[in-house]
Amino acid sequence: MKLIVLLVVNLSLVWTFVLLLRKPNLITYSQAGRLWLTWLAVGIITLMDEFTSIFYVPAEAHRFIGLSAIVFIALTSILMRFMSTRFTEIAEILEHNGLIGGGVYSFSYLVLGPMISFVAVSSIMVDYTLTACISAVSAVLNASSFFPHVAQATTLVIVLVLAILWAIAGLNILGIRENARFTFLIFAMAAFVILNLLASGLVAFNVADLGRLKQSGVESLNSLRTGSLLHDYGNFISHLAFCILAYSGIESVIQTAGLVRSWRDSRKAYLFLACTVGLVTPLVAGLALSAPLDFGAHEGDLITHYATVLNGTLFGVMVASLASITLCMAVNTAFVASSELLERVAHRYGFHWLIATNRRSSLYRIHILNATFFSVIVIITSGSQEVLADMYAIGLVASFCINLGSLLIYRYFTGTKEVVPYFTSRIGTLILWIILMGCFIFLAIDKPHGTALWAGVTTFVLIAGGLMAKRRAPEIVQIGQSDNEMEMMLNLAESSADNLHIIFRRPREESIDEPKDNEAYITFFTPRQGIPPRITKNHYRFPLTRSALYQRILLLLKLIRYELPDKNITVHFGWPLSSWLDRLAIGVMVFNMMKLPKKFPEFNFQIDYLGRHTDPVKEAISEALSES
Repeated sequence: MKLIVLLVVNLSLVWTFVLLLRKPNLITYSQAGRLWLTWLAVGIITLMDEFTSIFYVPAEAHRFIGLSAIVFIALTSILMRFMSTRFTEIAEILEHNGLIGGGVYSFSYLVLGPMISFVAVSSIMVDYTLTACISAVSAVLNASSFFPHVAQATTLVIVLVLAILWAIAGLNILGIRENARFTFLIFAMAAFVILNLLASGLVAFNVADLGRLKQSGVESLNSLRTGSLLHDYGNFISHLAFCILAYSGIESVIQTAGLVRSWRDSRKAYLFLACTVGLVTPLVAGLALSAPLDFGAHEGDLITHYATVLNGTLFGVMVASLASITLCMAVNTAFVASSELLERVAHRYGFHWLIATNRRSSLYRIHILNATFFSVIVIITSGSQEVLADMYAIGLVASFCINLGSLLIYRYFTGTKEVVPYFTSRIGTLILWIILMGCFIFLAIDKPHGTALWAGVTTFVLIAGGLMAKRRAPEIVQIGQSDNEMEMMLNLAESSADNLHIIFRRPREESIDEPKDNEAYITFFTPRQGIPPRITKNHYRFPLTRSALYQRILLLLKLIRYELPDKNITVHFGWPLSSWLDRLAIGVMVFNMMKLPKKFPEFNFQIDYLGRHTDPVKEAISEALSES
């Protein structure tokens, strides 16, 4: 029976890869004078990070929560699939605003400003650093699972880990094309080995294993039925926090979005991850943890030992080899994504010497700095997988929280009108953010080593970044291009009309039809999003820096009242069209605007909506085309 199943699995895989390899531009392609990665290439690079979690997370989760790990690894997978839809939305928003790549850093910079974006940089760099370190350590432990004396020699383990880190740094220095091709070959090998493992585990699954699987469900339910709602929620959060490492690397798709042409490629990459590692990880973890194994004796090589029990020593060696190679490729993902992140930071603040490339378009200086930093962390922790795992999750969850919090704030102010093609439920995003904030608080308390590392790196980056932003922030240039308020006053004073109209407009609104000299069109813009184009000569653009929008409007109206006391002033605001659920900020703004007539009784205030007047000829043509 097992032989027939494995034969079918392997023949199907051979046929699948034959079809894939016959497709042109499978991994990379050139367009507009630049080399691009396909969605499959980005998906595989990220998969190498997520996939490797199989080799250490099940044992780590079982160490803390027992058999409940089977259920909660599956629940965490579902949670991460919902998370990927939010990451897709973020990728689209970044592209809409002209910010390609950079992931959590670029998005938090867009929404929250430079200081919070530095927290995002530190969080994600902690994540990538520990991804590289723990994957390299786990690669050595899995490779030495059949040679116990190697695993017990701490110095030798550290030397081998450092060798892996610098070898992967060398691979990245060779360039992204070679990197992507090599990663695809590893993916093909991994597909054969892991699907054979999965098929063998399903065939060997028996009544005793089913009993342990049911016990896992019972233990999971009991942990959520303690009689106290607070304790139930605490157990739910803590169990998720112990399993969230199984899906580390999911943010790498948007982190490397600068390597693909469109956010739609990022969306396809996330769908690919959902159909592969999103299903394989909980299945393999469930089969291994429901098997009759000595988990305490095989925390470092649980999956390798499980494969040996299923199909013998030779298959165990194959799985151990696969674990070591794919764990090395997780190190590669950390190098690729962190280099993209640091490139965005260096480019924004003008550190062009850091992002110099070699003949293969590789950010070789960043790769050398990363390898050095990763090596320091390995030496400090003595290559201990347990210490690294304890430190790992805090930065990952912090970056998740910053991403979702930024998305909530962005939608609060802009609604879904600005980004139409793809958006998700605001309520669902809020629920995800609450769950992940709970995980972050729990991990911050439960993992002091990780909290100390994250806090230390964050403090350093905040201080250095704050000093850097004061001198090199690109907002300085945008603010310098803005208009002068006194210039607006002089132009209005020169108008012969007694009635003046002050019209407030949002950025990216439509063009103005036949502007008059007694009108002033005012747009307040965020310097991080860039100054909007001038629509007409009496269109004035003022930056929003530290003051809130309402306060800036208030100050401007006070200036108009002081400078133009003899004029009849009418103030116009646009009609709010977004729904209250999408834009709660509209309610806040309208509430503030209701105060203005009392503060400025001499002004006229209007909230206008100008209907869209259509051309009947154009309508008739469009109807005829639609009917045909």
